[in-house]
Amino acid sequence: MAKATCEDITRICHDEQVRFLHLQFSDILGMIKNITVPINQLSRILDEGLWFDGSSIQGFARISESDMFLFPDLDTFAIIPWQNGEHKTARLICDVFTPDGVDFMGSPRNVLKAALREAEELGYDYQVGPELEFFLFETDDSGTPIPRPTHDQAGYFDASSDRGMLVRQEMSAALDAFGIEVQAEHHESAPSQHEIDFRYGPAVPTADAALTFRYVLKAIAQQRGLYATFMPKPVAGIAGSGMHVHQSLSSLSTGKNVFADSADKYGLSRVARSFLAGQLKHARAMAVVLAPLVNSYKRLVAGYEAPVYVSWARINRSALIRIPRAKTPEAVRLELRCPDPACNPYLAFAVMLKCGLDGIKNDLPLPEPSEEDLYESAWARQSLSVLPGSLKEAIDAACEDTVVQDALGPHVWERYIDAKLQEWDSYRLAVTRWELDRYLAIY
Repeated sequence: MAKATCEDITRICHDEQVRFLHLQFSDILGMIKNITVPINQLSRILDEGLWFDGSSIQGFARISESDMFLFPDLDTFAIIPWQNGEHKTARLICDVFTPDGVDFMGSPRNVLKAALREAEELGYDYQVGPELEFFLFETDDSGTPIPRPTHDQAGYFDASSDRGMLVRQEMSAALDAFGIEVQAEHHESAPSQHEIDFRYGPAVPTADAALTFRYVLKAIAQQRGLYATFMPKPVAGIAGSGMHVHQSLSSLSTGKNVFADSADKYGLSRVARSFLAGQLKHARAMAVVLAPLVNSYKRLVAGYEAPVYVSWARINRSALIRIPRAKTPEAVRLELRCPDPACNPYLAFAVMLKCGLDGIKNDLPLPEPSEEDLYESAWARQSLSVLPGSLKEAIDAACEDTVVQDALGPHVWERYIDAKLQEWDSYRLAVTRWELDRYLAIY
């Protein structure tokens, strides 16, 4: 695909009569931040970027070091399909720089790029394919979501003619307008739960697509009187929403998938096995980034196909990392099943990559696979470690893991872990509805 140029974007904006431009980037928690400029500033933005105050962005900078600037990635240009007419608007995702023109390492996109540079030094390119699940909820008269499945009672892959299916199709069309190639969309296992899958590809544009995905789906749902949520476990007693991530490494010199080895029982090369071993070794520490919320650990429980035990397998869907069957060497990949769609995709992919590379660099041995159902067989799980049972356990594990800390870098690590500790303390001190219902009338 040809790279976009300033001339291309200028011409499209003129021909399409674009009036405004959203400059977008992510804070450390994965929330899209947005600065809007009139289109008459386009030439200056493309040439010089845009200065902004970073001290107001979660995890970016202190007031004393707040000045920084955005510079757009031209390949992320898209016209926003639901903002037409006299307010027709386009968007560009931006990289963040310090005043002296150096990559700002508080920017999650730059954190991922730094991890990719290490892979490049080893001769690899990192490819990923996330599968984001989400719920569609009704809203009340004020637009507040009602957290219960109401608009359908369908299950996994069920064919239905309810408005959830129609909204999924509108979402797919909107994603296409952003250059995101949808490959499939279907109903998930829980009522009102859905999944839309998009094309596997290089890590940075795929992380851009994952961030855009959440932004687009929320906007389309809102237009239809629904609320799209990527909260991992919004309803007790039914399946939560995951973001399984398929991963592989390709050779920079040949372009071939270096995870493939047809002589191996699982089709995995020595590189793939070491990469897999690295992720297993650091799985408990990775969780603080891949499952980032207090609520995430209400999804990672037995009984709903979410992983609990640190293990790998092919046919066992209770394993943390699954090896899907591949028809061709290029399709050989690892599927990591613990991430959820609330994570920051830039930081998630950076941590996953660095932990896998740690396995390669240290030639870590891969334990035997766990093909038995780990929830049913106490024998099969007796030697396995367990993913953290709470956000606090995940924080503690990450605080003891220098590879995960190095993946985030000193700036993001310090601010990210501080934000997660504040979240845990807020949860720990809250008096919940469950506590009132359980105790108030008794004690």
